Amino acid sequence: MEALGLLEFVSIAKGIEATDSALKAGRVELLLARPICPGKYIAVFSGEVAAVRTAIEAGKRTGEDTVIDELIIPNIHPSVLPAVSGISTVERLEALGIIETFSCASCVEAADAAAKAAEVKLIEVRLGLGIGGKSFVTLTGDVAAVRSSVDAGSGIPEEKGLLVRKVVIPSPREELTQFIV
Repeated sequence: MEALGLLEFVSIAKGIEATDSALKAGRVELLLARPICPGKYIAVFSGEVAAVRTAIEAGKRTGEDTVIDELIIPNIHPSVLPAVSGISTVERLEALGIIETFSCASCVEAADAAAKAAEVKLIEVRLGLGIGGKSFVTLTGDVAAVRSSVDAGSGIPEEKGLLVRKVVIPSPREELTQFIV
């Protein structure tokens, strides 16, 4: 995969229509398309950078004023998609970092930037399903790496006004591990 693209809509109907337009415009693969809470819709695409850009632009045109966020990430970090899919291989927590956002797109951008900033392991990227439309990324590593990654990852959502909170827990209690990993 050369690039990842994501569109997030405030309308399910318009989101489905825009996803169809995006697929017809660019030679991309549809990785995910589904409603999320509260009544939003996301579509995730992969492919060559130019094709993803073409698809995202077509989806935005069709989605009109229902598009609430978007992203195009060339060369996405390889740990992001497994974390989005919930197939992370993290078995124990060191320091725990959490970046919480108001949109799915800003959360994926945060996860990618965090993973590229320092030697950390992404645990999960939770995209707005069952959590009121918010999203969050969890990651682990040594304290300095986690702090660096959380700071780097929270930059994009913060610039967009979509950062809810960022947290670093240097030594999480063992009991918490079973609910995070």
